[in-house]
Amino acid sequence: MLTKRIIPCLDVDRGRVVKGVKFFDHIDAGDPVEQARKYDAEGADELVFYDISASHEGRDIMAALVSRVVEQIFMPLTVGGGIRTLDDATRLIQAGAEKVSLNSAAVKNPDLIGQISRRFGRCATVLGLDANRVTENGTERWEVFINGGRTATGLAVMDWVKQAAELGAGEIVLNVMNADGTRNGYDIEMTAAVSEAVTIPVVASGGAGKPEHLYDVLTTGKADAALAASIFHFDEYSVPKVKAFLVGRGVAVRM
Repeated sequence: MLTKRIIPCLDVDRGRVVKGVKFFDHIDAGDPVEQARKYDAEGADELVFYDISASHEGRDIMAALVSRVVEQIFMPLTVGGGIRTLDDATRLIQAGAEKVSLNSAAVKNPDLIGQISRRFGRCATVLGLDANRVTENGTERWEVFINGGRTATGLAVMDWVKQAAELGAGEIVLNVMNADGTRNGYDIEMTAAVSEAVTIPVVASGGAGKPEHLYDVLTTGKADAALAASIFHFDEYSVPKVKAFLVGRGVAVRM
């Protein structure tokens, strides 16, 4: 049986970890190097590092900070934010990232997914997808957003995940904006739909407030991994405590 992964997420803005609600109203959540060291010691399966303002500000991701984080951990690191070219991805892989996550640039230039996949392999190529439930005239649709959740694309979530998988993405991190930071639970319906639509792993993101939420998205939501931030950053729950909860309910995780 494949084990489910528990992945803390560091949303980094100008060198500090932050946490917001639905991508805005951010508060400080600590130093990324210290947070990374803590999660490594707790036995997190992987770590995700997002430079959340790089794409919006049109600047490069902070590769030097990524290198400092890598020096403190032994678990795989996924890095995203501000990756616009194959050279950008190469620089981050050379800095120690095991995977690179593409969002805005992949929407603007889908061929970038294939370029990175061919150079570094599917396992290193992640689609970071910011999805939003949008209702107009009484009809709801699931739409892809870019630039840190600031820009609607008109692109349908289900169409985009299938296209990205065909282009060479080896994993999808599905962050549902409506749930992000609310601590009311993941979007189970959307996560399950995406998981069923593709054959690559899907990481659920957005909405974790207690261990039960991770259990729900890993079972009913059919996610391969659960990403969380607030419940870990502010020491309400530790990674070992969440894993113990899951094991007690029959979910296979690495202890």
